[in-house]
Amino acid sequence: MVKTQFYTIRIALIVALGGFLMGFDASVISGVVKFIEPEFSLTKLQLGWSVASLTLTATLAMMVSGPLSDRFGRRKVLQWAAVLFAVSALGSAISPDFLSLVIARMIGGFGVGASLILAPMYIAEIAPPRMRGRLVSFNQLNIVIGISVAFFTNYMILKLAALDTDWAIILGFEKWNWRWMLGLELLPALLYFVGLFFVPKSPRWLVMKGQTDQAIMIMNQFTDVNDAKKQINDAVKSIHEEKGKEKVKLTEFFKPAYRLVLVIGIVIAILQQITGINSVFFYAPMIFEQSGIGTDASFIQAILVGLTNLAFTVLAILFIDKLGRKPLLVGGLIGIALCMGLLTYGFGKATYQLTDDKMAMLPEGLDRERIAPMADVIYADDVSFKQALRNNLGESVALAYESEAITAAISMNSALILIGILGFVASFAISIGPVMWVLFSELFPINIKGAAISFVGFINSLISYLVQQFFPWQLDTFGSSVTFLIYGVFAAVGVVFVIWVVPETKNKSLEELEALLVKKKG
Repeated sequence: MVKTQFYTIRIALIVALGGFLMGFDASVISGVVKFIEPEFSLTKLQLGWSVASLTLTATLAMMVSGPLSDRFGRRKVLQWAAVLFAVSALGSAISPDFLSLVIARMIGGFGVGASLILAPMYIAEIAPPRMRGRLVSFNQLNIVIGISVAFFTNYMILKLAALDTDWAIILGFEKWNWRWMLGLELLPALLYFVGLFFVPKSPRWLVMKGQTDQAIMIMNQFTDVNDAKKQINDAVKSIHEEKGKEKVKLTEFFKPAYRLVLVIGIVIAILQQITGINSVFFYAPMIFEQSGIGTDASFIQAILVGLTNLAFTVLAILFIDKLGRKPLLVGGLIGIALCMGLLTYGFGKATYQLTDDKMAMLPEGLDRERIAPMADVIYADDVSFKQALRNNLGESVALAYESEAITAAISMNSALILIGILGFVASFAISIGPVMWVLFSELFPINIKGAAISFVGFINSLISYLVQQFFPWQLDTFGSSVTFLIYGVFAAVGVVFVIWVVPETKNKSLEELEALLVKKKG
């Protein structure tokens, strides 16, 4: 038994490396945006597109990866995803222009979408029931670890770029810093591709293809003979029953009977993203630089974001069955609203002034004569200060020196911003981040569950894309204070919705929940 458990854990960890790649690929761009914006002379919407383009193709991949895996196998499609991750990493690292970079990122997005769907699916299909919950959570945990590692490697490359040793100069860490950040993903992608050769085919997929004997042999590697035969026989029976059923059409769950459960699903799907979590994961160094702490410190604080996310995700896994879904949601959303209020206050109280002493802090390459009209002028917000920079220096020069100018000019409590961001990430990670997917698995009746989860998952991805796409534009147009206020208002509205509308699903059977949420005829 110990041998089979060890083997099962090893296989699950290999497959869950797809989650690590997804988290890494999604968050590594946070350290890149600072460098590609001036290098490619990007507008704020183009900068958002460089980040959000991955999510767009990931959403498409989520829609097609399931059917592709039914035809070619889970393992085979995951290997294709590993190849896409590798191609994306290499293509991003050597991109000669903005278009090439976006195309490379979009290629990686297909790998992200496929691994997001198929890695937990495969693990659920090979795991014995008593271990399934913990093993499937490996994938979510690996996503969070991937996010943390991306923040860390971005910072390490910055430190290597500052070295004046021969080997660091030859490898071009200073010249090609953002290219190294993106290219590092090639190593785990290749490791994932090779590792999947040691992963057996999914027993359930073999049953779908009529290879029952081979499915039992493979399942026996994960559990004892009798349990293996029982699980495969149950799979055969389930597949035969599914073939006899009429497929649920997309219009089915728009009927009045499902109105309440559909509203809950859609609102929670929107709420998870519209409170701004991916603006932090994808733009963490940019946010911290707005508080005037400088580039190095902003990358260090981004690492703290990753570690906080990891710690509180683990706590959510530990407490979700003890405390319940609704208390975690309410507490987390209140925390998000309060932290966004703290960020709104912190950035709202900031002022910007370039005194003579602060002028001396600016880089030597910056033309002092051109910036002289800004001397001793007090700017009440970041928008007016950055606009003055552009008026005096021109768009491209202002972008290149914006971070250093803000660091020199700003007067604010930067510790308040760090507390607000870390509090926000902690509140998200212990509540609506992981709880949403648990709710979705429990709320929808079995006859519409597959179609309903696909639909609300698509909405969730769409909102995620919009947040990533427009966050740089929001900061530039409305300023940091107003942007975080908007997120805080959404969270506050979410608290009211959850308290009044969302039921507690803990310790309730799926039949009890269906009776509570679905309006029966007659």
